[in-house]
Amino acid sequence: MSHFRYCVIGGGIVGLSTAYHLLEADPDATVLVLEAEGDVASHQTGHNSGVIHSGIYYEPGSLKATLCKAGEKATKEFCTEHGIPFEECGKLIVATTPAELARMADLERRAEINGIECRRVGADELAELEPNVTGLAALHLPRTGIVDYPRIARKLAELVAARGGDVRRGARVVAIAESMQRVSVSTQYISVTCDRLIACAGLQSDRLAQMAGLNVDTQIVPFRGEYFRLPPHRVGFVTRLIYPVPDPELPFLGVHLSPTVHGDITVGPNAVLGLARQRYPKFSVDVADVMRMARFPGTWRVARSNVGVGLREIRNSLFKGSYLRECRRYAPALQKSDLLPVPAGIRAQAVRRDGTLLHDFVIEETNRMVHVLNSPSPAATAALPIGAHLASVGVNR
Repeated sequence: MSHFRYCVIGGGIVGLSTAYHLLEADPDATVLVLEAEGDVASHQTGHNSGVIHSGIYYEPGSLKATLCKAGEKATKEFCTEHGIPFEECGKLIVATTPAELARMADLERRAEINGIECRRVGADELAELEPNVTGLAALHLPRTGIVDYPRIARKLAELVAARGGDVRRGARVVAIAESMQRVSVSTQYISVTCDRLIACAGLQSDRLAQMAGLNVDTQIVPFRGEYFRLPPHRVGFVTRLIYPVPDPELPFLGVHLSPTVHGDITVGPNAVLGLARQRYPKFSVDVADVMRMARFPGTWRVARSNVGVGLREIRNSLFKGSYLRECRRYAPALQKSDLLPVPAGIRAQAVRRDGTLLHDFVIEETNRMVHVLNSPSPAATAALPIGAHLASVGVNR
């Protein structure tokens, strides 16, 4: 059995950022990263739209607001330092109804409080900026960007290894036991001990916490985010990120058009309850995941509170024409033939037993462990400051 100063569970961008910052803070430390899959960034990090968010949506004073704003700057600086391409293409949040105009005013106030560069453009200027986009008005956020997050994660893994850290792939954790002196961690192949454990397990965060003996009242409920991409002849259809005004009652931002650093334009995602946490083909089912959700009262309370929204999202998932109508609210020139399928993503949404959807980052601590129980969007944008925060907690405990 090997002993390490720190053990990080999870080879997504948050876990790798944490290991990277642990070695920055404590260069002589032994650091082990355990990743269940055969490569890093296999789940949420590798299945998102690649947006560097500005932080306009988030409650002032929340961890999301603070860490996203810091992360936008830190991500761009990290990419510049390590030669990773990114683009500051900007974003337009488009209002298409009077009700959305009212919500847009709330976003403007939030941007001002959060210190985010933002200005309103009218319908005529919107048409000049993006001829294929229609709306009553829009908010222009020039600093929003796009990047390849799996590439950032791979660079972090490389830097961790270069500094003496050990990134082990294919190491699925099956047991965790905390004592007063250490934490024991077992995978299907090895057992190790460590002084401090930091779990950044994403879609499996609740299971890892329960495995470690934490009494948590939250459970991860997976939501499939299904994407399309536009065909090659639609290159340049938009040059900026195009988002609808979000519904404040929902944790997701709606279907949007996203140019990528690879030259594509993606459309999506929607948000459909997933029947498997880590299986991406459509209609995937994991019986154990379904049974776990069925036994959790929070799942049923969320479903009862969102019947209309849920039915709409299921309809959009089953029928491309319905999905298209969501897009044509602000991009009327799109056709059904423009929507080419690409792999889906699965978002880890933490839900309390009473049905409350957790919107902010949630971190639980014990004497020798730190568990990230909820790391929703913009976790990728905020990964570097989140990792620095988790590392500081781990080092200073």
